[in-house]
Amino acid sequence: MILRHARGAVRATGPRLRWLTVSAIGLHGGMDELELRAEADAILGQLVGDPDRAARLREDQWQAVAALVREHRRALVVQRTGWGKSAVYFVATALLRKRGAGPTVIVSPLLALMRNQVEAAGRAGIRARTINSANPEEWDNIQEEVERGETDVLLVSPERLNSVDFRDQMLPKLAATTGLLVVDEAHCISDWGHDFRPDYRRLRAMLAELAPGVPVLATTATANARVTADVAEQLGTGAGEALVLRGPLERESLRLGVVQLPDAAHRLGWLAEHLDDLSGSGIIYALTVAAAEEATAFLRQRGFAVASYTGRTENADRLQAEEDLLANRVKALVATSALGMGFDKPDLGFVVHLGSPSSPIAYYQQVGRAGRGVAHADVLLLPGKEDEAIWRYFADTAFPPETQVRQTLSALAGAGRPLSVPALEAAVDLRRSRLETMLKVLDVDGAVKRVKGGWIATGADWVYDTERYARVAHQRAVEQQAMREYASTTGCRMEFLRRQLDDEGATACGRCDNCAGPWADPTVTAEALTGAVKELDRPGVEVEPRRMWPTGMPALGIELKGRIPAGEQCSTGRALGRLSDIGWGNRLRPLLAENAQDGPVPDDVLRAAVSVLADWARSPGGWASGTADAPARPVGIVAVPSLTRPQLVGTLAQGIADIGRLPFLGALTYTGPGGTHAVRRSNSAQRLRALSGAFSVSGELAEALASSPGPVLLVDDYTDSGWTLAVAARLLRRAGSGEVLPLVLAAAG
Repeated sequence: MILRHARGAVRATGPRLRWLTVSAIGLHGGMDELELRAEADAILGQLVGDPDRAARLREDQWQAVAALVREHRRALVVQRTGWGKSAVYFVATALLRKRGAGPTVIVSPLLALMRNQVEAAGRAGIRARTINSANPEEWDNIQEEVERGETDVLLVSPERLNSVDFRDQMLPKLAATTGLLVVDEAHCISDWGHDFRPDYRRLRAMLAELAPGVPVLATTATANARVTADVAEQLGTGAGEALVLRGPLERESLRLGVVQLPDAAHRLGWLAEHLDDLSGSGIIYALTVAAAEEATAFLRQRGFAVASYTGRTENADRLQAEEDLLANRVKALVATSALGMGFDKPDLGFVVHLGSPSSPIAYYQQVGRAGRGVAHADVLLLPGKEDEAIWRYFADTAFPPETQVRQTLSALAGAGRPLSVPALEAAVDLRRSRLETMLKVLDVDGAVKRVKGGWIATGADWVYDTERYARVAHQRAVEQQAMREYASTTGCRMEFLRRQLDDEGATACGRCDNCAGPWADPTVTAEALTGAVKELDRPGVEVEPRRMWPTGMPALGIELKGRIPAGEQCSTGRALGRLSDIGWGNRLRPLLAENAQDGPVPDDVLRAAVSVLADWARSPGGWASGTADAPARPVGIVAVPSLTRPQLVGTLAQGIADIGRLPFLGALTYTGPGGTHAVRRSNSAQRLRALSGAFSVSGELAEALASSPGPVLLVDDYTDSGWTLAVAARLLRRAGSGEVLPLVLAAAG
């Protein structure tokens, strides 16, 4: 239920600031405040599912509702999770619609959050619909319902604001008829925030097109003073007055603690040992998909009912996982930040972090899922030594250098036609996710525009804001240092988090492990630890091959396009582990770090590689499985040449050959420029361009392949994009080898 604290909660009115004045028209004159308040409270009763009892908005909630309904003002509400921000906009919607206003448009970031909001609206007889990526088949019908006035609330994802059809056809109509605009999770507007989303900044255009006097409400639970100011700027509110309600961020129900444990095995063992000690059901957050999947598998083996919830989880499985947690059919969801803001379970009893997030604001956001409708909930952080390596791995959200931005604008200007993102990859050396984010920012700034078929340059002047981007990058480093301090502080942990959010009223909570003494038992029994070690020591993950060449290669002078012919493809391979996992990832990251000293493959790593090879052979479809379609046993081993780690790769290949009693056929020849064939993280087109012509098959290796026809093992230390393996496999197959089976130490992701 969204409105847990609607009745009888303490008043939480924060300092009031003036933001912008919107003319009070229409409903302001002559409206009786007592009558309106009674009507609002009756709607609240329907929302909380108890219309027969006297529900009453708190004074700060009523202050926001009155500003929107009576005065048609703009308001920014920064209040803790569970304060009842949704009550404000649903009550205001019902009041405005009853008086003839158009539909409320809510911009909301996550599908799960939308589902919660639609259900809550229905309880009050408010007809809510949503347009998002999960229901494209319903869009036309929903748009018709909105135009006929049959919809009270339309929830849209920020990405829809720049969908070409929605932006050009639906958005102008909405701007002209909207009765209330709500920007939920408004901290996403700010690139100072922990969850910046460029699509949110398109709201500035919608604000400019709203009819005069349309009220606007922005809400968030996680905005410090800098983010609050930036949200106002990005929304284009200008100078003047609007209501800012900023309340204290204390969460009286939460008991915070930190358990310092020596390694990943102890942390998993601790979960198995103490998960049942935590009341009710809850969320276990992990920093990576791999870590979430590892923890889920281990806890299930230990008999716990848990489910994984990550960016890889299919939408149907996400829905089922949410329902299972809501109904307490599982003890916990083991989740990445994909769960984030988008889940509302009032009686959530605990949140445990298996690894430290990189921002105290993000941490406050996630722990705020717990204790919203119960008196007590436990929050624990189990930091790990690998956390900072994972922070660095994902620290690629900084705005690209000006040279790459100008290169993008030049490519668009010179194309003479719209370019898709895959086509742009051939011209710009950026990974797809960073390229897409950059284009969205440039779009908001007016330098580019999304049209049918891709992106075009507008020709408008654009200035690279070097100072701002540097300050944002510095702020990220400051946030990481704050999380280090949170884990080690001897002061009150809740007070620490509240001060990070510039809560002027922050004081000691009296409940956390520093205020009241340690409350979480750090003990891990030998039996639980042994089980965790066994799980984390189990090597082997699949490595999916590339099937299609990147778009735009002919434009780079490389005649590769479409599907890679079946006879030139790499087969599905194996890796010991992923660099992002908490098992083998912890062992492999130091070995493969940029500054790591080259040397022979460690004995434990070699043994693990041989174990992966043996399991692979016996797996369904493996060459020793006995199935009809299984490939023949590999006839030999080929290595990918390495200029940075030749000893590591060479001894790995030779060691596998010796133990597996397979001939070492040799290595591909590196024929590229001086340096290394390793390509830094970039997009597929640029990686393949760098690898084109980088290898060849020597006469000696070609002769060995011809004399021993059949499948070969292709050995390398690391795969990220998969293009090195794809290029090497194509060369080997063209030289006469059979299937090419990659075996690498580590995979990205």
